[in-house]
Amino acid sequence: MALTSETKLKLFRGMLRIRRVQERIESEYMKDEMKTPVHLYIGQEAIATAVCACLRDDDAINSNHRSHGHYLAKGGDLKAMMAELFCKSTGCSGGYGGSMHLVDVAHGNMGTSAIVGGGIPIGTGQGLAFQMQRLDRVSAVFFGDGAADEGTLYESVNFAMLKKLPVVYVLENNGWAVCSPTATRHCADNVFHKGADPELLFTAKLDGNDPEAVLEAAQKAVARARAGQGPSFIECVTYRILGHAGCWQQDPKGYRDPEEIKAWQERCPVCAYQRKLLAEGVLSTEVLAGLEADIAAEIDAAFEFARQSPLPTADDLHNHLFCE
Repeated sequence: MALTSETKLKLFRGMLRIRRVQERIESEYMKDEMKTPVHLYIGQEAIATAVCACLRDDDAINSNHRSHGHYLAKGGDLKAMMAELFCKSTGCSGGYGGSMHLVDVAHGNMGTSAIVGGGIPIGTGQGLAFQMQRLDRVSAVFFGDGAADEGTLYESVNFAMLKKLPVVYVLENNGWAVCSPTATRHCADNVFHKGADPELLFTAKLDGNDPEAVLEAAQKAVARARAGQGPSFIECVTYRILGHAGCWQQDPKGYRDPEEIKAWQERCPVCAYQRKLLAEGVLSTEVLAGLEADIAAEIDAAFEFARQSPLPTADDLHNHLFCE
């Protein structure tokens, strides 16, 4: 994918759309109509947008509890996502899953999980399935630095190298696992200890707030996977501007330095990329206004759809159960 003006605008629109959806959820959350916890993606939009721009519909992603951005970037239906947050039967998981369990198989989103690191072996298994079926499909796995504490990550990466699986591991290192900073859980500043043979594992550590840098690394990783050359590991350094869960006013005070939050707010990926594209002449104020209006209208329609949709009924209680 060439980094044309069209590509840059597509990246920006994807990031802006995710940001505006998250902001609307945050602003509406205290009305208590959304009967599910929410873990917002504000500050990390460049990663999901750029990685998913390199994937096809039939490529798979696995995500975690902070999954709204991944779901939207992979082509998930916004109305179905919002209905799921309202726990309605028209939700993407039928109202059974809520915010942390989004799925859209038609667009390759095979599901998200609240289990820390839970999607890593599943995504690795999907890569194995693609290989065994001789398909040129790719499995991308998104996870945070908290999941990098889990042994399943290293087991999965080792297995993927052993079998040369078409898996792209995307670590979104936002600096915090709930209220625990990365520095108290890992030595030095590398969550992933790069030591594998480059022929076995392509690795990159980069600015996760720079969509063009993420796109460049993701293109290499996806092309490598599709060519049967094995897995990749991309560490994207970023920051979750809001708290671990809920809206801003629900975030516990005192565990983060306000100056740290302010510094990362000034590095906001959406604002920074907007400034860059305006300076380059790729984006104009008129085009920006049009994007904002279109996205706002889409969000309004999605919230209205969610509010008007029916709740699951008692008759739905025993659906989708596994029984031997």
